[in-house]
Amino acid sequence: MGKNYLEKAFNNKLSANEKIFVPYIMAGDGGLNNMEERLSFLHECGATAVELGIPFSDPVADGPTIQDAGVRALANDTTLQSVLEKLEQFKEERAIPIILMTYINPIFIYGIDRFALDCVKAGVDGVIVPDLPLEEEAMIADVLQDKDIALIRLAALTSSEERIAEIAKRTEGFLYAVSVTGTTGARSSHQTEVKSYLQKIKQHAHVPVLAGFGVSNPEQARELGAACDGVVVGSKIVDLFHQGKTNEIKELIQES
Repeated sequence: MGKNYLEKAFNNKLSANEKIFVPYIMAGDGGLNNMEERLSFLHECGATAVELGIPFSDPVADGPTIQDAGVRALANDTTLQSVLEKLEQFKEERAIPIILMTYINPIFIYGIDRFALDCVKAGVDGVIVPDLPLEEEAMIADVLQDKDIALIRLAALTSSEERIAEIAKRTEGFLYAVSVTGTTGARSSHQTEVKSYLQKIKQHAHVPVLAGFGVSNPEQARELGAACDGVVVGSKIVDLFHQGKTNEIKELIQES
């Protein structure tokens, strides 16, 4: 497991001329005991990897659906430590890469060295920290690098060409292209300039480029995926799990 495991899973998908699909779920939403079952289900549906969110009281990048999931998870006493401990329990049985999505404050409070070590124990392959700018990432980048855990960077629609080039140079695993301005959440359409934005990022990237934020149906996933290497889908997956509509999750993944 680790960075190479994540990259191999992505490369295998692309080599088969298929698009990458990474669903997001909130750890502890519905209880931590369902996490193994949900990860296994997503793998069986054809997901390439899973982005696993850690509930946080100030989720600046999350829209209402994921915020609500975080509130439910926190009500179930879900913590960064409990998520990592649960992941470690079924690490050997897991067959899909895990990307942890959390914020810098929980990592800092947990202890950066301890966080990286426990991620290794838990079989975490990559980490996304949306509120960590390039200028301040040195505090965790070297530690994660030492443990072979990918630090996945995000590019925004508002990022300059120079900024995109720097993000693309530093990112590991994949480059997360935020395809809307604002927070996460399902949307009915995407801005027309997104396609050219994704193509511009592709020119700079040495790893796969995935579009995320606001993808809510297979048509949007295919539309965005046509301009990059695949998509990350969060709010819609979280919503469907909460409603118990697993068949719709399967359709979304397999038709995208």
